Amino acid sequence: MAAMKPLLRALLAVVAGMALAFALVVAVEFFSAVVHPFPPGLDPNAPGSIPEHVRRYPGWVLAVAGVMWGATAAAATWVASRIGGRPAGAIVTLLLAAALAFNLSMLPYVMWFKIAMPATFFVACLLGIRHGRRVPSPAADTDIAQGSNR
Repeated sequence: MAAMKPLLRALLAVVAGMALAFALVVAVEFFSAVVHPFPPGLDPNAPGSIPEHVRRYPGWVLAVAGVMWGATAAAATWVASRIGGRPAGAIVTLLLAAALAFNLSMLPYVMWFKIAMPATFFVACLLGIRHGRRVPSPAADTDIAQGSNR
C-alpha cells in the first residue's frame, strides 16, 4: 500500500495541473472572444468559420494570448511539480505539448506565432517545473539532524 502513495500523488498532481490548464485556457479563450468577437454574419458553428476567424486575428491579440498561454503552461506545470514532483510536471508538459501541436497544426495562425508559441511554451514549462519542485526547508533539515521533535 505504501508503494501506491507516490503513484497516487503523481496521478493527482497530473489531474490538478491539467484541470488548472483547462480552466486557464477557457479564460484565455474568453478574453479572445471579448477582444476579437466573431463578426456579424460569420456563424461560429458553420464549417470553416473557426479557421477564417483565426486568420483574422490582430497581431496584438495573438501576442497577448501567447503570453497568457505561456503563463497557463507555467502555472499548470508548477502545480503538478509542486504536488507530484518533476515527473508529474513533465507529464503535464507532454500532454500540453500535444494539445499545442494539434492547435498549431489545425488552425491557420501566422508564421511568427507558430514559431513563438512552442518556444514560449517550453520555456514556461521548464520554469514551472523548476520552480514548482519541493525543496526541504533548512530548518527541517537542522531539526532532523539534531533529533528535535518540535
